[in-house]
Amino acid sequence: MLDNVIIALEIMGKGMAGIFVAILVIMLAVQILAKVTSVPKKEEE
Repeated sequence: MLDNVIIALEIMGKGMAGIFVAILVIMLAVQILAKVTSVPKKEEE
């Protein structure tokens, strides 16, 4: 039974790592899109 728990923890760890990596990729994509599509501000006189 202990073997099943260890296997389950390994699978859960891989799933959590995958979610963490996916969130990082989404955050980077949003930041890159924000920089690429930003409109330069005009200086008011």
